[in-house]
Amino acid sequence: MRCFRPRISKPAAEVDKTSAVVEARQASQSQQISRDVRKGGEAGAQQGSKYQLSRIMRPNDANIVGNVHGGIILKMIEEAGCIIGTRHCNTQNGDRCLAVLVRVEKTEFLSPVYIGEVVQVTAEITYTSKHSLEVQVKVMAENILTGAKKLANRAALWYVPCSLQNVDKIMEVPPIKYASAEQEEEGKKRYEAQRMERLETKARIEEVVPLPPNPEQHTVGFSQSSLIHLVGPSDCTLDHYVHGGVTMKLMDEVAGIVAARHCNTNIVTASVDAINFHRKVKKGCVVTVVGRLTFVSNRSMEIEVLVDSSLLVEAGEEKYRAVSAFFTFISLDKDNKPLPVPPLKMDGEEEQRRFEEGKVRYLERKAKRLADKERQQ
Repeated sequence: MRCFRPRISKPAAEVDKTSAVVEARQASQSQQISRDVRKGGEAGAQQGSKYQLSRIMRPNDANIVGNVHGGIILKMIEEAGCIIGTRHCNTQNGDRCLAVLVRVEKTEFLSPVYIGEVVQVTAEITYTSKHSLEVQVKVMAENILTGAKKLANRAALWYVPCSLQNVDKIMEVPPIKYASAEQEEEGKKRYEAQRMERLETKARIEEVVPLPPNPEQHTVGFSQSSLIHLVGPSDCTLDHYVHGGVTMKLMDEVAGIVAARHCNTNIVTASVDAINFHRKVKKGCVVTVVGRLTFVSNRSMEIEVLVDSSLLVEAGEEKYRAVSAFFTFISLDKDNKPLPVPPLKMDGEEEQRRFEEGKVRYLERKAKRLADKERQQ
């Protein structure tokens, strides 16, 4: 038979004293951690610190032939940019804030990524203005069986810090220390260029043309596609607004459907022109993502993707344009070799106008690729 020693309870005053000591110790540790984080953030702001995230690509990240969706890569890019931007902007006193994505510069998908490869995203702050910051991101893909690595993607993203107490309040961005005056000047030029382009994009927002009945194959109406999504808690940031990466993933999915309908083959994302985030999308909103062909060359398709948002329950606010971008897709055979793209049949002056504008963008992209290749050589 076991004997148990009776438990002697401590006096209430002693318990209260012990609890007070523990709470004081925890508060002291919390303050020390906060000081350490701020010191680390200040050091990073001076040295241009980097942030990395990585994960293995699984079947649900890819299409039916094993190519990882461009939207998955874009979502990882945005997550890395948001983390490093938010950390940097909270290294100063004042309201706690969250780095909100407002623009993604032209993004090239340099190499395909497959199921089983490990994707590593590296983000670095390269320029800061008074109220915004630029984050440069590099994406590497590794075959962990062979050790082979490849550069999969490069991108530049622009963020603004929004206060968690008032999401309409834009906070100031702590400056970074540049390696040279030339580096700062180059960053300032990029900032001015993207600011002007964002203003121009806002000015030319237009409505989506409704689909004609029984459209003919290889016309704009035949492949035009849309997706409707209810923004839930898992789609949102701490301030209850949708993650930019979630929106970009939806946009890539719709653009992929448009490209597949036009070609009826395997397709992959080749590049994304600047993605402009015009207005925030709140939890509980319904977003309508529409994609339509604007230009087709022998080997590629340009697809305009528009995101409109409206409140599901609350009345009073009409649908508004939240995001817009141009995606470029290519058609592939079973061996992942490029295939010719069927020509696009135009119907009306408006489609012809968009086609001519798309042709200009296509030639600009082609010239930029050639210039980048010459610089690398």
